[in-house]
Amino acid sequence: MTRAFSISLRLTAAAVATLAVLSLSGCLYAQIPTGSPSDAPSAGTETDAPADGPSGSTLTFAEGLDLTSDTYIEWGDGLVVDDGWKIVAPDDGNGGWTYGTVDGTCTARFWQGHTTDVAVVPGDDSASSDAILGVLLQMPTADITPPATTGEFSYMAGGNGGVETRQVVGVDGSRTWLMAARAFTQTGVGLSVIVDCTAGDAEATMAKINEENAVVVTP
Repeated sequence: MTRAFSISLRLTAAAVATLAVLSLSGCLYAQIPTGSPSDAPSAGTETDAPADGPSGSTLTFAEGLDLTSDTYIEWGDGLVVDDGWKIVAPDDGNGGWTYGTVDGTCTARFWQGHTTDVAVVPGDDSASSDAILGVLLQMPTADITPPATTGEFSYMAGGNGGVETRQVVGVDGSRTWLMAARAFTQTGVGLSVIVDCTAGDAEATMAKINEENAVVVTP
């Protein structure tokens, strides 16, 4: 058995355990850093898109290092107007909330908040994004990086893409899952989403989420 295959099996086992706990508890792991940026809006005020935003159409890992420390970063809430999704768990006050497809086959668990309890690497948004995945999967970052791939969230408006992320995916029978995260080391915050599908394709569902939902950045 190769090391890569062994890591993949460990990731799948850890993810299934994680998702099982999430399904039972209805909330994100307590280990995920709680709180939100100091000037965060009150619960339930996520925005679809800002009135004004930064220039550029991408936010790569390298471009994230150009952000100022007081840049405000949050999830938009494009799924609220999509009749294919419903709220499964409202904002829990700790930066987490969950949507589910109306047919009950998939959930999307969003988180935004400070990365205080994450082993971030200053000046390295990619490695720090892997560290968020490590918290989600309760695994060392060193075990996350080899199987993780670079994906993207949408930037400023759904369908744009452009925000580089790190992600891991897995399959357990008919169940598929995808965990994606982005750390912003200049601002000390991060975002993540866990897509869990008991039927269907988690990666295809993530693509649909990106069509409707975006990361909103306010300088």
